[in-house]
Amino acid sequence: MMIHEITALAGKYKSRKRVGRGPGSGTGKRAGRGQKGAGSRTGHSTRFQFEGGQMPYFRRMPKFGFSNAKFRVNFWLVNLRQIVQHPAFAGGGDVTNESLIAAGLVRDDSREVKVLGDLPEGVESLSVKLNVKVNRVTDPARKLIEAAGGSVHETGTRRDAVRGVDRNSDDRSPSNQTKKAKRRAYQQKKAEAAARGEALKKS
Repeated sequence: MMIHEITALAGKYKSRKRVGRGPGSGTGKRAGRGQKGAGSRTGHSTRFQFEGGQMPYFRRMPKFGFSNAKFRVNFWLVNLRQIVQHPAFAGGGDVTNESLIAAGLVRDDSREVKVLGDLPEGVESLSVKLNVKVNRVTDPARKLIEAAGGSVHETGTRRDAVRGVDRNSDDRSPSNQTKKAKRRAYQQKKAEAAARGEALKKS
């Protein structure tokens, strides 16, 4: 006879645990509830995440969730001062992302390019004609370039494309608006029409 034949049925018929039957029951005179306190009383319950008052686990962990930070547009910033002082653009010419990278004014094409309107100290206007075609051009820079006979074409960013913004238009309001933004724009137009004494038809 083997040991596994003897113990084949061992533990099959296990009697239920009888608590509160004194020290001889095997569960102690306190029935497994400890000495005193709320845990020994009837009807006591605790949140499963309660850790005795210390900082809970879910508050110790770093939080992850939605943030607009990853949608932020990072630009390489180039001033008109840097462009006109560079030998490659001393006589004017086309200013593009590629030409700025070749001139060493922009590191690479990992970011969009924005042209700012700062000129060298003591200089009030441009003396060369520049044809600028980059992602963004500030309004002061646009005025200086166009006043010198140059041209400006903003290709925009991914954010502009998603929002439906035409950077080369006088009206740069987004055409792809959310319902909330559309409602806000309609309320503004309605208020302006009411101030003029006109009725605005809802489209």
